[in-house]
Amino acid sequence: MGTFSIWHWLIVLAIIVLVFGTKKLRNLGGDLGSAVKGFKDGMKSESDKADEAAAAKGEIPPKAGQTYETEVKKETSKT
Repeated sequence: MGTFSIWHWLIVLAIIVLVFGTKKLRNLGGDLGSAVKGFKDGMKSESDKADEAAAAKGEIPPKAGQTYETEVKKETSKT
């Protein structure tokens, strides 16, 4: 009786959907996602933002853990 099974959680989820509706839940999810993104952007320091902008322009090499997106061109030889 201490833990809930998957069926308990599915019933709770169904009741929440019935009470709030899918549109309101979808809006809530979008609002929560944008809030998290805004929080992450706010936590970055100004120097980190400047470094990322310079790295995107190709002016400085990326830090450890960062990658560049580039095009790879295949060289063909005429024999």
